[in-house]
Amino acid sequence: MNNTIETEIEKKKRLRKVATATIVGSMLEWYDFYLYATMASIVFAKVFFDTSDPGTAAMQAFATFAIGFIARPIGGIFFGYFGDKFGRKKMLFVTFLLMGVCTTAIGLIPTYDTIGVWAPVLLVFFRIVQGLGAGAEFAGAAITSYEHASEEKRGSQGAWPALGLNLGLLLSSLTVFLLTLNGDEFLINGGWRIPFILSFVLVLVGLWVRKSLPETPDYAEVKVEKVKYNPFKHIMQTNMKGLVVVFVIAIGYNALSYIFKTFSLAYLTQFKGVSAHVTSLSVTIASLVAICTIPFFGWLCDRWNSKKVLMLGGGLSLLFAYPFVKLLETGNDISIYIAVAIGTGILAPMMFAPQGSFLSRQFPVENRSTGVSSGRELGTAIAGGFAPLGALGLVAASPTHSTTGVIVILTLAALLVVLTAACDQGYRFSKYKN
Repeated sequence: MNNTIETEIEKKKRLRKVATATIVGSMLEWYDFYLYATMASIVFAKVFFDTSDPGTAAMQAFATFAIGFIARPIGGIFFGYFGDKFGRKKMLFVTFLLMGVCTTAIGLIPTYDTIGVWAPVLLVFFRIVQGLGAGAEFAGAAITSYEHASEEKRGSQGAWPALGLNLGLLLSSLTVFLLTLNGDEFLINGGWRIPFILSFVLVLVGLWVRKSLPETPDYAEVKVEKVKYNPFKHIMQTNMKGLVVVFVIAIGYNALSYIFKTFSLAYLTQFKGVSAHVTSLSVTIASLVAICTIPFFGWLCDRWNSKKVLMLGGGLSLLFAYPFVKLLETGNDISIYIAVAIGTGILAPMMFAPQGSFLSRQFPVENRSTGVSSGRELGTAIAGGFAPLGALGLVAASPTHSTTGVIVILTLAALLVVLTAACDQGYRFSKYKN
């Protein structure tokens, strides 16, 4: 490897670039996703849709959140494939650019009162293009972190995207919290545009960092051996099990994660009358907790291995499914803070931090980007887009707004994580523990 002739100072400089590039990219992705989820549940129904039927407008607005997930697997397959063909660095730059431009553009769309049906059309268009970029962002960031790591640090460095996720959640939720200090009126009357437009600053920083990012040592080593090679075809012929493992893990984890941090916001807003000020503060608190827990879970991956940490997170999520929903049902501020802090601040990070190393090691270097991007984003599209929407639909369809269906979804999702993580086959392809 190139690492053999690298000085310690050069290595530290390289890893600082890798850490910054992966964390900033994940920050933007999740800054946008929490921001979009919040605005979809509070604002978009009132500014981008016909408000003559508020209930229908609310469901249409929330459905646009799911639309982004439809585009994710397409982006994951496309950019994942080219990540194996042309390198991790190039695709990280392209996907970040797509996400960043679309996030800013959403903040500039005129309202329904101004341009009529073109308002939701533009919203859906930018959401789809944004989803294409986001579809390969996690895989690219996680694989880059993993492949730049030394043997004993693959678990902790693979957790860097998870840290970026929660920094993005913190930044976006804190922004919403500050914008709603005096109620939701300012947000609805145009204040919601501010965080979308300001994201452009994060985009410029991210593009500057990623442009100078070196290619991963693992990819640089195998590239010289690749002439005419189809990574997707190779996976289908030789490693369907790895693809299925990544796919099912993504379904289970994202169903849990998005119910913890997306369904909860919409449920509290629509059925409990909780203000955006309270829900945004709950996510801010949870993000602060996660920023502290993720390094610990990454360290634990190096000490145990990522499979054990992932299974532990799934098992504890199974136990927490019923208490989580019951805490939300109270509508009490403190209960909400506790529920979201445990779900989004501890349990979701416990399952997400190990995924950088766990998912990466399901595939050899030659088709790792294709495998992780394709499998994960197909699973994410199913669970991330439709689990919170389905859970919300079950509550809305119940005459008493029962949350029993939500508990069932959480329980099944947690079981998927535990059982599928047990099928880990990563040691077949890697000499590394993590």
